[in-house]
Amino acid sequence: MSTKAKTNPDLNASVNRGGSRAWIRPVVALLAGLLFFLPIYLVLVNVFKDGSAIVSNPVGLPVPPTLDNIQSVLSRPDHLFWYGLVNSTEVTVISILVITAISAMLGHYLARSTGVLSKVIMVVLLCGLMVPPAVILTPITEVLRALGLMSSVPGLVLAYVGYYMPFGVFVFAGFAKTIPRELEEAAAIDGAGAFRAFWQVVFPLMRPASASVVIFLGVWIWNDFLNPLIVLGPAAGTTVTVGIYRAIGEHQADFGSVFAFMFLATLPILVFYLAFQKQFVKGLTGGATKG
Repeated sequence: MSTKAKTNPDLNASVNRGGSRAWIRPVVALLAGLLFFLPIYLVLVNVFKDGSAIVSNPVGLPVPPTLDNIQSVLSRPDHLFWYGLVNSTEVTVISILVITAISAMLGHYLARSTGVLSKVIMVVLLCGLMVPPAVILTPITEVLRALGLMSSVPGLVLAYVGYYMPFGVFVFAGFAKTIPRELEEAAAIDGAGAFRAFWQVVFPLMRPASASVVIFLGVWIWNDFLNPLIVLGPAAGTTVTVGIYRAIGEHQADFGSVFAFMFLATLPILVFYLAFQKQFVKGLTGGATKG
């Protein structure tokens, strides 16, 4: 006994319409990719061209290529790039370590606590994430000036810790909910205190969340321009982003050196991102399926 398959005209029409529109998504993705790649392309091609070639044809390929721009940045008499590199590395590394340690402990506490106080703290932290950095820049400078930390690296680190810690707390709190409580209970039975159980048992399991926090904070702090410009000031040195700004003169600019400065300033954070990218997505989605 055989049955004849019945066709649904509406279903076939829907499939045909979907097939006819299948080209839209690849085209939109290609256009978006080209839009984001254009600034990168401009930097890469202009790094290896002299100033006259950049002005006459900024989108053209470097023929012949030259390394004079990079050499001029690295051999500046004022060592602007090297001083900025040292300051950016110092501020970024210290800020990441402090924020990661504090936000990991606080996020774990809020994830394990069910009291009203923990909910209030989460709401307060959420409010902190909603405030743009430029809005609170003036109060930050007043607080740092009152503490005697204005125009200093510790003052800039303290400003970063206060502003970016809520983000780290939310990431760690979401990921901590996926870690079984039984592991901490077993550590307590073995005689480990709460502090030791967290750092030796819980924190190693939060490596994906740590990688996500480190990547985000590293990129944000390294690329920040306004806070180092205002908090550090000209007397306490510069960072790589502020160095690009100071490399541009008031009446003239060596565009080759500017593009070379941008290229060299991007390399350290790019290598940093590639080193931690394997754990990046896993850390962001770790707490998404378990509340």
